[in-house]
Amino acid sequence: MLEGLTAIISIKVPEPQFEGQTKTKLGNSEVKGIVDSIVTMGLGTYLEENPSQARLIVEKCMMASRARAAARKARELTRRKSVLESSTLPGKLSDCSEKDPAKSEIYIVEGDSAGGSAKQGRNKENQAILPLRGKILNVEKARIHKILASDAIVTMISAIGTGIGEEFKLEKARYHKIIIMTDSDVDGSHITTLILTFFFRYMKPLIDAGYVYLAQPPLYLVKKGNIKRYILDDKELSEFFKEVGGSQGVAIQRYKGLGEMNPNQLWNTTMNPETRVLKQITIEDAVEADQTFTTLMGSEVGPRRQFIQDNAHKVTNLDI
Repeated sequence: MLEGLTAIISIKVPEPQFEGQTKTKLGNSEVKGIVDSIVTMGLGTYLEENPSQARLIVEKCMMASRARAAARKARELTRRKSVLESSTLPGKLSDCSEKDPAKSEIYIVEGDSAGGSAKQGRNKENQAILPLRGKILNVEKARIHKILASDAIVTMISAIGTGIGEEFKLEKARYHKIIIMTDSDVDGSHITTLILTFFFRYMKPLIDAGYVYLAQPPLYLVKKGNIKRYILDDKELSEFFKEVGGSQGVAIQRYKGLGEMNPNQLWNTTMNPETRVLKQITIEDAVEADQTFTTLMGSEVGPRRQFIQDNAHKVTNLDI
């Protein structure tokens, strides 16, 4: 019944006694009875005079109750003593042989095709591969019981090993590098955003600890004469043209997705610790980050439309 409830009560008490350091609850026993009786009488009158609103409130309470019960059941299903006991993991997670989390890393890869190349090209000693099929659930719009009913999300939770939310334990992380590896296109960016939304809302200590990274796969392979180079983006491509005196005579191969690379190419460009480029995810302003996720990934359309209108002029190349 308390979910979504906001109340502002103005009380003047000579010697207030608060419960706990957070001071979220007034502990004066002489005040409790007065507040209870006034709120009960006022709320009772309001509900009797507004039956349609009362019905909506009751329905919301019942929905919250059902969601909480479903979330509890789903959470119990995801609690496992060991990741090896999960029936969903063996076919999806290709684990590494290294048992020290500080030396281990997991690649969360977009699609089975890229996952196959990553599994063949990886260093099996310390690199695990977890392919995800399609886009995961947008957790910003979903209740916890729906989130825990998602196979892709449950697989990620089980593979990482920390649990989520209030049950999160950073020391149980099975990898100290969690690398999101998606295609260099709009769909890949969307999948990355969905995964980051999940991490921010339910596994934020992973980001705070510096465990979350983005892989930077190349967008192009360029060749001119004896020169052969992998290029990350259009800006770097322009710099390459300047370096070689223009685009004439330059053979350009554009990678539409990770699946177009063979295992050796994927290893050399994106997975080899000596040559790869990783972008570490950090949170400089938690409040601003929270507002951004709410605006861009939440259920309210208005703020998202306003964001698009305000930032449309910054877009030079729109991939649709």
